Amino acid sequence: MANSDLVAGAGFVALFVMMALRVPIGIAMGLVGVFGFGAVRGMKPALNLLTTSPIRVIADFNLSLIPFFILMGVLATNSGMSREMFRAGQAWLGRFRGGLALSTIAACAGFAAICGSSVATAATMTKIALPEMRRFGYPEDVSSGVVAAGGTLGILIPPSVVLAVYAYITEQDVGVLFVAGIIPGLIAILFYMGAVRLAYRNKLPEGTPFQMREAVASLSGIWAVLLLFVMVIGAMYFGVVTPTEAAATGALLTMLIGIVRRRLGPRLIMASLVEALRTSVAIYTILIGAVLFGYFLAITRTPQKITMFLTDLDVGAYGTLALILGFFLLAGCILDAMAMIILLVPIVFPVIQGLGFDPIWFGVIIVVTVELGMITPPVGMNVFVINTIARDVPLTTIFRGILPFVAADILRLILYVAFPAIILFLPSTM
Repeated sequence: MANSDLVAGAGFVALFVMMALRVPIGIAMGLVGVFGFGAVRGMKPALNLLTTSPIRVIADFNLSLIPFFILMGVLATNSGMSREMFRAGQAWLGRFRGGLALSTIAACAGFAAICGSSVATAATMTKIALPEMRRFGYPEDVSSGVVAAGGTLGILIPPSVVLAVYAYITEQDVGVLFVAGIIPGLIAILFYMGAVRLAYRNKLPEGTPFQMREAVASLSGIWAVLLLFVMVIGAMYFGVVTPTEAAATGALLTMLIGIVRRRLGPRLIMASLVEALRTSVAIYTILIGAVLFGYFLAITRTPQKITMFLTDLDVGAYGTLALILGFFLLAGCILDAMAMIILLVPIVFPVIQGLGFDPIWFGVIIVVTVELGMITPPVGMNVFVINTIARDVPLTTIFRGILPFVAADILRLILYVAFPAIILFLPSTM
């Protein structure tokens, strides 16, 4: 049997090499997991993992909420709910200086409440909000920066697929995590709007005249979003349904609302199912790879060794937390959100438990850190999503536009670390 330390080091090198070669993260983690485990215990028990792990992940009832929430977001997008959120935000906030930018953030938040995906939120709002802001004379860095930052709300405001994956990895209650994300999500909206008004006050066009009749009429288009949020998150908060039942209910309600409003026909429903299936398969592939990689971590005792290393640094609990968050920020420069959660949380979570931090609080803290990674160069997943759709907007322009929002995220992160009650208050009332 090979030395576990050498196997661990070689495994991580192989993992990062494969990711650099654009091997899908789930496949890369699975290969390292199986061959790393085999190097320590032998290939026969390692190959046996392939007969049990995929079935265990696919058959896990707690994970079935992920495809339901993904389907709900796809159906909501295809039935035009995102456009209605933007129109309502524009009607109520358009009178202020920079009103379209504020409306975009509000619409991103509303869409995040039924979508759960940052990339989907950014992509949808790029198509809807970016042309409008251009038409009213917003500078390219402002408009693209607002959409990129607003899109990150998709992984914080519940229901969040990333929070659901974190709950699965750390064996936490996903319903409690969703509720814990509500207040931080509202604070994120306020901070982003404040960043727009403060950082771009000299670049923002004047608002448009307020029309009460138009504003009131716009509310008729967002009742579906409010209903879905109340039915899904409200039902979980009061313990009426389990998270999986809430996800299934949300997907069914979204489809029924689209059919009743004559926005979803058989062809569009089928296309939504196919799109949701593709996304779900991609996530399940990553999760299966993560389970196999977890066996590799366990057999090499990597989490325990990292825990001992960080403890021996003797920098205190919050010093160690700062090191972990700093590591996540650096990782965010080269990894996407899901990869960071699945790859790094199993390694650092034992450290967090040993330091006595609340796992629900840490989950939200990590998601906020991941949000930063989604708009931080050189990767910045949301930035590349916008650039892919709006090819005439250079990456440098978008990265310049997100700088005020990066500062806002760092301030929020400090606030949540200093005052954990901001995150834990609502869960404590459940």
